[in-house]
Amino acid sequence: MGPIVSCRRVTKIYRQGVLAVPALQGVDLDIATGDFATISGPSGSGKTTLLNVIGGLDKPSAGQVSVDGVALATLDKNALSDIRLHKIGFVFQNYSLIPVLSAVENVEFILRLLDVPAAERQARAREMLREVGLEGLEDRRPARLSGGQQQRVAVARALASKPAIVLADEPTGNIDPATSIGIMKVLDRINRTGTTVVMATHDAAIVDSMRKRVIELEYGKVVRDQSRGVYGQAY
Repeated sequence: MGPIVSCRRVTKIYRQGVLAVPALQGVDLDIATGDFATISGPSGSGKTTLLNVIGGLDKPSAGQVSVDGVALATLDKNALSDIRLHKIGFVFQNYSLIPVLSAVENVEFILRLLDVPAAERQARAREMLREVGLEGLEDRRPARLSGGQQQRVAVARALASKPAIVLADEPTGNIDPATSIGIMKVLDRINRTGTTVVMATHDAAIVDSMRKRVIELEYGKVVRDQSRGVYGQAY
């Protein structure tokens, strides 16, 4: 069985007027089904860009990204949306919750797109919110939730569709240490059921405590790929 994510010579260049700003430079990377990979590196190293091209939210300037054996560049807009909907769960750094919907409605939203029957999607949404420790807060809108609670809703939403891959961009970036540990336990638990997790972070304490695979970026290049790694250096 091949890797669930494959990147070959992936380059991404952003244009700022006449300037060409490289965000990724020739990234070669394979991620196996069931892996838990942490993409580390300082701000501006290309972590979010790499997640975005893996998730089909951004197109590389050169190179190829494949998900579950399908080259994303060969897909039209509808097919790309379909693979994101059915195979990938996203946890965004800014939560990306719909402000007029309650916590449970935000989680249900992805299930509506998948045409899950009403009774089943409501039960599953509430189950996922219990999983992330938000039982009793299901009917609150995002404005009435703390930053950590909103991030937990985002995690629940990403997991509700039972995706093959979860892409998490700085899932502990704006929350307190205790909440961060809770979120990492949830991600670790779903990873143990076979879901592939790819997480971008510059939270050294989280990386060191998890001791998962660490892929370190520097100026858009992979400078280290270590199993059971720590942040910033190899032991």
